[in-house]
Amino acid sequence: MGIQEQIDDIEEEIKKTQYNKATEFHVGKLKAKLAKLRADQEKRREEGKGGGKGYAVKKSGHATVAIVGFPSVGKSTILNMLTGSQSETGAYQFTTLSIFPGILEYKGAKIQILDMPGLIEGASRGKGRGREVIAAARNADLILLCVDAFNYRLDILIRELEMAGFRLNQTPPRVSLSGKTQGGISVNFTVKPTRLDEDMARGIVSAYGHVNADVVIREDISQDQLIDFLTGNKVYVRSVLAINKKDLVDTKTIKKIAKELSAWNPVPVSAVTGSGMETLKETIFQRLRFIRLYMKPQNQEADMKEPLVVPDGATVGTVCDHLHRDFRRNFRYAQVWGKSAKFPGQMVGIDHRLKDGDIVSVIIRR
Repeated sequence: MGIQEQIDDIEEEIKKTQYNKATEFHVGKLKAKLAKLRADQEKRREEGKGGGKGYAVKKSGHATVAIVGFPSVGKSTILNMLTGSQSETGAYQFTTLSIFPGILEYKGAKIQILDMPGLIEGASRGKGRGREVIAAARNADLILLCVDAFNYRLDILIRELEMAGFRLNQTPPRVSLSGKTQGGISVNFTVKPTRLDEDMARGIVSAYGHVNADVVIREDISQDQLIDFLTGNKVYVRSVLAINKKDLVDTKTIKKIAKELSAWNPVPVSAVTGSGMETLKETIFQRLRFIRLYMKPQNQEADMKEPLVVPDGATVGTVCDHLHRDFRRNFRYAQVWGKSAKFPGQMVGIDHRLKDGDIVSVIIRR
């Protein structure tokens, strides 16, 4: 029996099995087997793939945002409004047959925006060149989901992305697995589990092909999260949802759609009139979690006009890496003014974590 036949059989069995406390162990093992088969199938597909045309875009700027949505929801117009680029637009499906990049400059950050070809149902299985589009989106720092006031079936879009390995607005499960030569599978929880017991976790790990292993689970995870960890090919990325074409419907309709999709904190916009676009820019900036630092050369005034934009959580070492490749090696100390400093001009080391708005002076050996 081929891989696809095995996948179809397991999918059918899961569909027919009524999920409850008595069957959750069985379903969990089936899901693990299914995930492994799909991973094997994708690996074979990649190994056997010819040199067909794909999408490749060189990343630039401080971050990359991929606009993902159905055909004809206005992705190209949104790109043009955000960046001033001229991506091809038209009131018909599949206008965009390539990926068009543009740069959004906002609050000192240069954010690359990619206008992607539209996804359709079945994209994760390759329909409409969906695999190529999704592969290009895997390198993005943020996914800008785009629907419109007339086609807002977000569930279809999310399902296609999840089938392709995306986990939007999630973090990788805190699980570790180390192999051993004997002793079977041991599972240890560092927190009290409520969704996964030891036997179920052991069964899923076994179904995925492990015989001897030590597993440590450091948070209260589900079956699916454990399977995601075992599969190891998931993309954890933040997202923003835009509802386009608000200018073509009344306010009541937009509010109704926004309420239906409230779990995603949607931003209603009109890419034609520009309404809501400033809010969308700010939302993208906030979701990318940038901080802005102002550099102060030794014995000079700080440059408060051109900030250094870095990810939240950046340290003085991060700043060194941005300034020059030799700065980390020749680092002596830094001085910091701002929220992360205990007092103005505090002397700090290379691991000091910085905060938005800090002024930083890096001192190196000459």
